[in-house]
Amino acid sequence: MTVIALLSVAPVIEESMAEEVAKAVDALDAFDVSYETNPMGTVIEAEDADTLFAAAAAAHDAVDGDRVSTVLKVDDKRTSDEGADRKVEAVEAHLGRAAERER
Repeated sequence: MTVIALLSVAPVIEESMAEEVAKAVDALDAFDVSYETNPMGTVIEAEDADTLFAAAAAAHDAVDGDRVSTVLKVDDKRTSDEGADRKVEAVEAHLGRAAERER
């Protein structure tokens, strides 16, 4: 089974969040997960939900601040081991092209 999630962890501050977001991403390395960070969050893949939730909690705890906002959207398709890359490839097959566009 593969569990996929979109994780967004950010301190509630006015300045750049990059340093604190980097701490959250770095915390994921302590877990058996793969991840890819994008401008809106980090996609995480794990073999099971417990590992994914533990990694997300560690990322949340790694951020300093009086207030931290965390959003976790989980896709736990229990009948398939399809990873995030296959989901994108399926969309691209229907599009007939890459699912991205640079401006």
